[in-house]
Amino acid sequence: MAIVDLSFPIRPHFRWTVAPERVATHANGDPLQSTIVTVSCHAYTHVDAPLHFLPDGRDIATMPIDQWIGEAAVVDLTHLGANGEVTGAELERHGGHVRHGDIVLLRTDWPRQVSVETPRFWQEGPFTGRTGCEWLVARGVKAVGYDYPPDQCIRDTIAVPRRTPDRAEYTTHAIFFPAGITVIEYLTNLDRIGAARCRFLALPLALEGADGSPVRAIAITD
Repeated sequence: MAIVDLSFPIRPHFRWTVAPERVATHANGDPLQSTIVTVSCHAYTHVDAPLHFLPDGRDIATMPIDQWIGEAAVVDLTHLGANGEVTGAELERHGGHVRHGDIVLLRTDWPRQVSVETPRFWQEGPFTGRTGCEWLVARGVKAVGYDYPPDQCIRDTIAVPRRTPDRAEYTTHAIFFPAGITVIEYLTNLDRIGAARCRFLALPLALEGADGSPVRAIAITD
Protein backbone atom coordinates (compact mmCIF):
# COMPACT_ATOMS: atom_id res chain seq x y z
CA MET A 1 0.00 0.00 0.00
CA ALA A 2 1.22 3.51 -0.83
CA ILE A 3 -0.10 6.83 0.47
CA VAL A 4 0.26 9.87 -1.79
CA ASP A 5 -0.10 13.37 -0.34
CA LEU A 6 -2.19 15.48 -2.73
CA SER A 7 -2.13 18.69 -0.68
CA PHE A 8 -0.35 22.01 -1.04
CA PRO A 9 1.38 23.36 2.09
CA ILE A 10 -0.48 26.33 3.55
CA ARG A 11 1.53 29.57 3.60
CA PRO A 12 0.96 33.23 2.68
CA HIS A 13 -0.50 33.66 -0.81
CA PHE A 14 -1.55 36.66 -2.88
CA ARG A 15 -5.10 35.33 -3.40
CA TRP A 16 -5.98 34.13 0.10
CA THR A 17 -5.72 35.27 3.69
CA VAL A 18 -3.06 33.15 5.39
CA ALA A 19 -1.65 34.90 8.46
CA PRO A 20 0.21 32.85 11.10
CA GLU A 21 1.11 34.39 14.46
CA ARG A 22 3.28 32.87 17.19
CA VAL A 23 1.71 33.75 20.54
CA ALA A 24 4.14 31.65 22.59
CA THR A 25 7.61 30.41 21.62
CA HIS A 26 10.41 28.29 22.97
CA ALA A 27 12.80 31.16 22.18
CA ASN A 28 10.92 33.40 24.61
CA GLY A 29 11.03 30.78 27.33
CA ASP A 30 7.39 29.71 27.07
CA PRO A 31 6.79 26.10 28.19
CA LEU A 32 4.68 25.38 25.11
CA GLN A 33 4.97 26.92 21.66
CA SER A 34 1.60 28.02 20.26
CA THR A 35 0.51 29.43 16.90
CA ILE A 36 -2.68 31.16 15.82
CA VAL A 37 -3.46 31.00 12.11
CA THR A 38 -5.98 33.20 10.32
CA VAL A 39 -6.73 31.36 7.08
CA SER A 40 -9.35 31.44 4.36
CA CYS A 41 -11.62 28.40 4.28
CA HIS A 42 -10.82 28.28 0.55
CA ALA A 43 -7.04 28.52 0.68
CA TYR A 44 -4.89 26.00 -1.17
CA THR A 45 -6.21 22.39 -1.05
CA HIS A 46 -9.73 22.60 0.31
CA VAL A 47 -13.31 21.37 -0.05
CA ASP A 48 -16.38 23.51 -0.66
CA ALA A 49 -19.64 23.07 1.19
CA PRO A 50 -22.90 23.59 -0.74
CA LEU A 51 -23.34 26.83 1.25
CA HIS A 52 -20.41 28.25 -0.73
CA PHE A 53 -22.71 28.60 -3.75
CA LEU A 54 -26.26 27.82 -2.58
CA PRO A 55 -27.78 30.32 -0.11
CA ASP A 56 -29.77 27.51 1.53
CA GLY A 57 -27.00 24.90 1.21
CA ARG A 58 -25.51 22.87 4.02
CA ASP A 59 -22.46 24.15 5.87
CA ILE A 60 -19.25 22.15 6.11
CA ALA A 61 -19.92 20.85 9.63
CA THR A 62 -23.26 19.29 8.70
CA MET A 63 -22.03 17.55 5.55
CA PRO A 64 -21.59 13.76 5.73
CA ILE A 65 -17.85 13.15 5.82
CA ASP A 66 -18.12 10.18 3.46
CA GLN A 67 -18.76 12.76 0.72
CA TRP A 68 -14.97 13.07 0.50
CA ILE A 69 -14.00 9.45 1.17
CA GLY A 70 -14.20 6.63 -1.32
CA GLU A 71 -13.23 5.06 -4.59
CA ALA A 72 -11.71 7.55 -7.02
CA ALA A 73 -11.07 7.60 -10.74
CA VAL A 74 -8.05 9.57 -11.96
CA VAL A 75 -8.73 11.03 -15.42
CA ASP A 76 -5.53 11.86 -17.31
CA LEU A 77 -5.97 15.18 -19.11
CA THR A 78 -2.32 16.16 -19.15
CA HIS A 79 -2.42 16.74 -22.89
CA LEU A 80 -4.63 19.83 -22.49
CA GLY A 81 -2.00 22.33 -21.40
CA ALA A 82 -2.54 26.05 -20.80
CA ASN A 83 -6.08 27.32 -21.36
CA GLY A 84 -7.25 23.80 -22.18
CA GLU A 85 -10.96 23.12 -21.71
CA VAL A 86 -12.14 19.97 -19.95
CA THR A 87 -15.11 19.10 -22.17
CA GLY A 88 -17.58 16.27 -22.23
CA ALA A 89 -15.85 14.93 -25.33
CA GLU A 90 -12.47 14.85 -23.54
CA LEU A 91 -13.99 13.03 -20.57
CA GLU A 92 -15.73 10.56 -22.87
CA ARG A 93 -12.36 9.77 -24.49
CA HIS A 94 -10.30 9.56 -21.32
CA GLY A 95 -12.77 8.81 -18.52
CA GLY A 96 -14.27 5.47 -19.52
CA HIS A 97 -13.23 4.02 -16.14
CA VAL A 98 -15.37 6.53 -14.18
CA ARG A 99 -18.14 4.75 -12.24
CA HIS A 100 -21.36 5.85 -10.59
CA GLY A 101 -20.62 7.13 -7.07
CA ASP A 102 -16.94 7.80 -7.76
CA ILE A 103 -14.86 10.72 -6.66
CA VAL A 104 -13.30 11.92 -9.92
CA LEU A 105 -9.83 13.47 -9.90
CA LEU A 106 -9.15 15.54 -13.01
CA ARG A 107 -5.41 15.46 -13.58
CA THR A 108 -3.75 18.06 -15.81
CA ASP A 109 -0.40 18.36 -13.97
CA TRP A 110 -0.78 22.15 -14.18
CA PRO A 111 0.94 22.61 -10.76
CA ARG A 112 4.02 20.88 -12.18
CA GLN A 113 4.17 23.40 -15.02
CA VAL A 114 3.34 26.63 -13.18
CA SER A 115 3.64 27.53 -9.50
CA VAL A 116 0.34 27.90 -7.65
CA GLU A 117 1.83 31.01 -6.05
CA THR A 118 2.10 32.94 -9.33
CA PRO A 119 -0.61 34.87 -11.21
CA ARG A 120 0.05 32.79 -14.33
CA PHE A 121 -1.34 29.68 -12.59
CA TRP A 122 -4.72 31.43 -12.44
CA GLN A 123 -4.59 33.42 -15.68
CA GLU A 124 -3.64 30.62 -18.08
CA GLY A 125 -4.70 27.38 -16.43
CA PRO A 126 -7.02 24.72 -17.82
CA PHE A 127 -10.69 25.01 -16.87
CA THR A 128 -13.81 22.85 -16.74
CA GLY A 129 -16.36 23.60 -19.43
CA ARG A 130 -20.12 23.21 -19.19
CA THR A 131 -20.20 19.99 -21.22
CA GLY A 132 -17.52 18.50 -18.96
CA CYS A 133 -19.62 19.27 -15.89
CA GLU A 134 -22.72 17.83 -17.52
CA TRP A 135 -20.84 14.64 -18.42
CA LEU A 136 -19.82 14.16 -14.78
CA VAL A 137 -23.37 14.80 -13.55
CA ALA A 138 -24.70 12.23 -16.02
CA ARG A 139 -22.18 9.68 -14.72
CA GLY A 140 -23.56 10.12 -11.19
CA VAL A 141 -20.24 10.95 -9.49
CA LYS A 142 -20.35 12.19 -5.90
CA ALA A 143 -17.38 14.59 -5.89
CA VAL A 144 -14.88 16.10 -8.31
CA GLY A 145 -11.32 17.21 -7.60
CA TYR A 146 -9.00 19.33 -9.74
CA ASP A 147 -5.35 20.34 -9.90
CA TYR A 148 -6.20 23.58 -11.77
CA PRO A 149 -8.57 26.57 -11.34
CA PRO A 150 -11.93 24.93 -12.05
CA ASP A 151 -13.84 27.81 -13.68
CA GLN A 152 -12.67 29.93 -16.60
CA CYS A 153 -13.97 33.09 -14.93
CA ILE A 154 -11.50 32.75 -12.04
CA ARG A 155 -8.82 34.36 -14.21
CA ASP A 156 -10.93 37.52 -14.32
CA THR A 157 -10.95 37.81 -10.53
CA ILE A 158 -7.23 38.62 -10.48
CA ALA A 159 -7.20 40.75 -13.61
CA VAL A 160 -6.51 44.49 -13.44
CA PRO A 161 -9.04 45.98 -13.40
CA ARG A 162 -10.75 43.14 -11.54
CA ARG A 163 -14.02 41.85 -12.98
CA THR A 164 -16.67 40.26 -10.75
CA PRO A 165 -18.18 37.30 -12.63
CA ASP A 166 -21.89 36.51 -12.56
CA ARG A 167 -22.96 33.48 -10.53
CA ALA A 168 -23.65 31.40 -13.63
CA GLU A 169 -20.07 31.92 -14.83
CA TYR A 170 -18.82 29.78 -11.95
CA THR A 171 -19.69 26.81 -14.11
CA THR A 172 -18.62 23.96 -11.85
CA HIS A 173 -20.36 25.46 -8.83
CA ALA A 174 -23.54 26.28 -10.75
CA ILE A 175 -23.85 22.75 -12.17
CA PHE A 176 -22.38 20.49 -9.48
CA PHE A 177 -23.91 21.82 -6.27
CA PRO A 178 -27.56 21.67 -7.36
CA ALA A 179 -26.83 18.09 -8.51
CA GLY A 180 -25.46 17.11 -5.08
CA ILE A 181 -21.83 16.91 -6.26
CA THR A 182 -19.19 18.53 -4.09
CA VAL A 183 -15.71 19.68 -5.10
CA ILE A 184 -12.13 19.35 -3.92
CA GLU A 185 -10.15 22.29 -5.21
CA TYR A 186 -6.42 22.73 -5.87
CA LEU A 187 -5.02 19.25 -5.54
CA THR A 188 -1.41 18.55 -6.44
CA ASN A 189 0.80 15.51 -7.07
CA LEU A 190 -1.90 13.66 -9.00
CA ASP A 191 0.90 12.33 -11.23
CA ARG A 192 2.29 10.40 -8.25
CA ILE A 193 -0.80 8.21 -7.91
CA GLY A 194 0.37 6.15 -10.86
CA ALA A 195 -2.93 4.35 -11.41
CA ALA A 196 -6.32 4.99 -12.99
CA ARG A 197 -8.14 4.20 -9.74
CA CYS A 198 -7.37 4.65 -6.05
CA ARG A 199 -8.93 5.27 -2.67
CA PHE A 200 -9.28 8.96 -1.81
CA LEU A 201 -9.64 10.84 1.47
CA ALA A 202 -9.95 14.59 2.15
CA LEU A 203 -11.54 15.36 5.51
CA PRO A 204 -12.65 18.93 6.30
CA LEU A 205 -12.66 20.48 9.74
CA ALA A 206 -16.04 20.56 11.49
CA LEU A 207 -16.35 24.36 11.26
CA GLU A 208 -19.92 25.29 12.18
CA GLY A 209 -21.50 27.64 9.66
CA ALA A 210 -18.47 27.55 7.33
CA ASP A 211 -18.75 27.34 3.54
CA GLY A 212 -15.53 25.36 3.12
CA SER A 213 -12.47 23.99 4.85
CA PRO A 214 -8.81 23.31 4.17
CA VAL A 215 -8.06 19.57 3.96
CA ARG A 216 -5.15 17.14 3.85
CA ALA A 217 -6.07 15.17 0.76
CA ILE A 218 -4.48 11.76 0.17
CA ALA A 219 -4.70 8.90 -2.29
CA ILE A 220 -4.20 5.29 -1.19
CA THR A 221 -3.00 2.85 -3.83
CA ASP A 222 -2.17 -0.86 -3.80
